[in-house]
Amino acid sequence: MDTGPVGGGASDIAPMNFEDALKALEEVVRRLESGDVALDESIDLYERGAALREHCQARLDAAQARIEKIVTDGAGKPSGTEPFDAEG
Repeated sequence: MDTGPVGGGASDIAPMNFEDALKALEEVVRRLESGDVALDESIDLYERGAALREHCQARLDAAQARIEKIVTDGAGKPSGTEPFDAEG
């Protein structure tokens, strides 16, 4: 079944960067909200949208894990880093 510009299966999602996956997700939502899609295609689009949302969330989670907070010394100068989610 052709899903147009959003087409492809879950296998084409894995290599997507966050921005491309978000654009594809927005297109899925736009098509679903238009109401001009047959039931079977709507189900396919919904499944693709769920996979794209999961991919976007995983990319955001990975980015957050990489963020580091700058630790300053008594004079306010950077003295190192610590994990983003560390208490301090």
